[in-house]
Amino acid sequence: MCDTLVALPEHTAGRATLFAKNSDRKAGECQPFVQYPAAAHAPGSRIRCTHVEIPQVAETYRVMGHSPWWVWGFEHGLNEHEVAIGNLTIFSRETIEAKPGLIGMDLVRLGLERGRTAREALEIIAGLIEVHGQGGPALAPGGTGYHNAFLLADPDEAWILETSNRRWAARRARLDACSNHISLGRDWAIASTDLESFARAEGWWERDGRIDVAAAYRNPHVDISEGRLRRTRELLRKHAGALDVARMQEILRDHGEGRAAWTPGSRPEEERHFTVCAHSDTLAWTTASLVAPLPVDRGRPWAVWISFGTPCSSVFLPVYLEGLIPPELARGGEKPEADSAWWTFEELRIAVAQDPPRWTPVVRAGWAPFEARIEDERAALEARVAATRDPDLRAALLSQFMARIAVETLEMCRELRAQIA
Repeated sequence: MCDTLVALPEHTAGRATLFAKNSDRKAGECQPFVQYPAAAHAPGSRIRCTHVEIPQVAETYRVMGHSPWWVWGFEHGLNEHEVAIGNLTIFSRETIEAKPGLIGMDLVRLGLERGRTAREALEIIAGLIEVHGQGGPALAPGGTGYHNAFLLADPDEAWILETSNRRWAARRARLDACSNHISLGRDWAIASTDLESFARAEGWWERDGRIDVAAAYRNPHVDISEGRLRRTRELLRKHAGALDVARMQEILRDHGEGRAAWTPGSRPEEERHFTVCAHSDTLAWTTASLVAPLPVDRGRPWAVWISFGTPCSSVFLPVYLEGLIPPELARGGEKPEADSAWWTFEELRIAVAQDPPRWTPVVRAGWAPFEARIEDERAALEARVAATRDPDLRAALLSQFMARIAVETLEMCRELRAQIA
């Protein structure tokens, strides 16, 4: 489960593209936020991804993103060229390949490391899918794999890409969202050459005219995302023209109309069981979130906001690819670690989940003044950094700020946890 949203500049308050995603995974699966530098690679180099080794390219770009502890790639992330990508599980009629291949998270990172624009990253991902497939465990080590959708954005455009094994289709997006089902109809703009012929051979598409991707490929027996996709698109339309970072964060924290907190007790057959801010005991919880403005003008430092665990119990922190991500944010493995941001927020999530209607408002009220102070400090810092042209000084100032607020955030998280009986 995941939900990913995009709004191009004409729909945002700051006239910059906004990208946002909730990564929904198995509860308790650590997902730190990691960073990799740009690099040059020797001819003939190869790179080991989660399950398979593939040829490396001559140059890879600086990237950062949330990565489940056992996975090579990212659930969502960004690169130095302001390309943002997130992946989502989708369910096709086609059985996933048994042969190991590239999983969706590998493809996110590969697209970011190799693509200078959203369109270029899309073509890279599509090409890799055609060559290597996308089989192998993706939900957990030794677990099952899945087909993937991707939302890709840069300052100028965005694309939705949906796949079924080695086949794919894509269209542009402007004010849109995607979730855990194939949603492309006849509106696709580009596709793999065998998209229609394979569907016809399988008996999934027998009509004349342009293929409807969802009608042909969507698995009709899996329905966990209709309500969430309708909800995210509804909220995007409602706030179109006024969308900003705070509003996108609010959408990622959504539990449905009129509900300030998750309400336990629903059943999987009920639509309210699957909310944008995921708390589904039977399937997945939100384990990491990201909101990223993608401005055309990079005169000021470029902040991206990240969250650990369910965003309703967490806080969004500004981070900068130009600086060094603090070790507390990048640390975390299979077992709890005291100095890991993800595991510290996991303790708070578990505590709030004892009684969400009671404790969610307490936690949100506790975070509010902290968020306001960090926002004031961020604005002052960015003004100072924008005034210097020394790249080393800029990076040092941003790194120092991130290191300090990481420590303060974990202290605040522990204080809030202590308030819950």
